[in-house]
Amino acid sequence: MADKAKIGLIGLGVMGENLALNIARNGFKIAVYNRSVDKVDAFVTGRGKDQPVIGCRDEKTFVDCLEKPRMIILLVKAGEAVDQTVAKLLGDLEKGDIIIDGGNSHFTDTQKREKDLKEKGIHFIGSGVSGGEEGALWGPSLMPGGDNAAYEKVKPIWEAIAAKVNDGPCVTYLGPDGAGHFVKMVHNGIEYGDMQLIAEVYDVMRRGLNMPAREIADVFETWNKGILDSFLIEITAKILTVTDPVTGKPLVDMILDKAGQKGTGKWTSEAALDLGIAVPTIDAALTGRMLSAMHDMRQEACKILGGGQFIGTGKAVDKSVKDETLKALHDALYASKVCSYAQGMALIKEGSDFYKWNINLSECARIWKGGCIIRAQLLELIRAAFARRADLPNLLLDSEFSKTVLSFESNWRKAIVFAIERAIPVPALTSSLAYFDSLRSGSLPQNLTQAQRDFFGAHTYQRVDAPEKGFVHTDWIHLIKEKTAAK
Repeated sequence: MADKAKIGLIGLGVMGENLALNIARNGFKIAVYNRSVDKVDAFVTGRGKDQPVIGCRDEKTFVDCLEKPRMIILLVKAGEAVDQTVAKLLGDLEKGDIIIDGGNSHFTDTQKREKDLKEKGIHFIGSGVSGGEEGALWGPSLMPGGDNAAYEKVKPIWEAIAAKVNDGPCVTYLGPDGAGHFVKMVHNGIEYGDMQLIAEVYDVMRRGLNMPAREIADVFETWNKGILDSFLIEITAKILTVTDPVTGKPLVDMILDKAGQKGTGKWTSEAALDLGIAVPTIDAALTGRMLSAMHDMRQEACKILGGGQFIGTGKAVDKSVKDETLKALHDALYASKVCSYAQGMALIKEGSDFYKWNINLSECARIWKGGCIIRAQLLELIRAAFARRADLPNLLLDSEFSKTVLSFESNWRKAIVFAIERAIPVPALTSSLAYFDSLRSGSLPQNLTQAQRDFFGAHTYQRVDAPEKGFVHTDWIHLIKEKTAAK
């Protein structure tokens, strides 16, 4: 047994290699396998040299060199590749063995795999892994879901390799079947929203205040020392200081404005629609990426529709206007980020209730404090909010957050007006404010929507003065005819 590996990993892409090295560095012997065996050889003789790593050239050898119950991490492309890899392993596995999917699989796929494998006596854990390449190597945020007893066997390794913060390793058991991958999906949706908000604020500084990249970098660097302190703000400041070695211009200015996406943000919006939860900031971020991909059409539209005619001409902006606008942008960014997190946490709560996962929202926020892409000072406040009230229906209802957001409201509106008057699109900032206004509105215009639905489709409505009557229908055409006849 001593010469066998404690855990195995399949998939030696960059994330797989880095996670394997993290596990080995923490004292756990690991077996590795990749469909392209040359990658195994290169890893074992290269980065894995002098580490407790066993390289395997086929699935059977890989399975045979693992301690029982076997624990196998999959870091392969989400979808069909996961199913194909599992199918190849099954013939050599035994009851009680554990497969851990560390990729970005859709949570419904994880639910199905967990159910199917449970019938064969194999445990399946879907574990989100966030932090990118560096996180995988030095400490990611880990979001496992599946059979709790099986996770207890994985737990010592997961806690050892996870990022560490003041209140422990950034990992916690989230719940049965697809809970882990659901939380990771929503994490990525919040990430989409956060990135779009930062990009919009950058755009207002660039085009509305005529600020060069280096000056914008200084603003973000300053903001990162306060309540906006976060990984994404930190790297934004750094990105804006890099010079293109070819042109000598800021490298960011040489990058084509077409954003890519891998699907998890879209899945978040789809899940929100299915569960009836509003996530407009995340939706706006998705729309922003899709519009950016329509590059050629935008160039044509710019010529026909005169895009940018209200945008500054490159002249310096009055210092008092700039200072006031930068303060407004700071407050608008923070308030909008709160809305993005509020939407994501509300979606996790609804998903947990619907699928009976019993996810601890305070723990969700805690494990995101380190290692992951959305790590931020804000998350400690979110953790504390859900610790105060575990059943908090929305983050904006927390006394601390409501007080802060309300104090930023005036500047939030000023920042958006400043952008709109200059034809600078800020869909995520605007959607966040609309979400805030809608959430706190005691009266919304959907009374008219219900009347319209009842008029053309007899869909019924409820009366404010007689709720005990339930849903009722009105013969609108008859009432209109009666009124006309009375005239």
